[in-house]
Amino acid sequence: MPTTKTVYLSNPTVLIGGVDVTQNTNAASLEIGYDQLESTSFGDTGHRFVSGLQMVNVTLTMFMNYGTGEIEATLFDQVGDGTTTLVISPSGSTESASNPEYTITNAMLSSFTPIVTTVGELSQVSVNYVGGTWVRDVTP
Repeated sequence: MPTTKTVYLSNPTVLIGGVDVTQNTNAASLEIGYDQLESTSFGDTGHRFVSGLQMVNVTLTMFMNYGTGEIEATLFDQVGDGTTTLVISPSGSTESASNPEYTITNAMLSSFTPIVTTVGELSQVSVNYVGGTWVRDVTP
């Protein structure tokens, strides 16, 4: 009988351009893959595809704060740059098969909302990085 392993993530690591934003991040989503290129030719009875360029989509939700070296300043420096490096791992900074570290280089943050506020609530911002290349590291 197959067993199911539930993973409870309480200590992920998130770095944006070398700045550790882990303590301000409460949600992270990383989607990786490849563009699909159709290679169907005469005689095929169905569509065929091959891998194209790598694709990356990273969404982060963070508690907003302002000042030198804080979330707003870090994100502001990344807008429109297209050379951002992101490092994300599910459980701390020691890589292993059970804690793969993903490094995304040349990611693009095209925009963000620097002021998000509601009376009586903590200010949060959601940002989306796209593009670049990714590498998975499981070497301790």
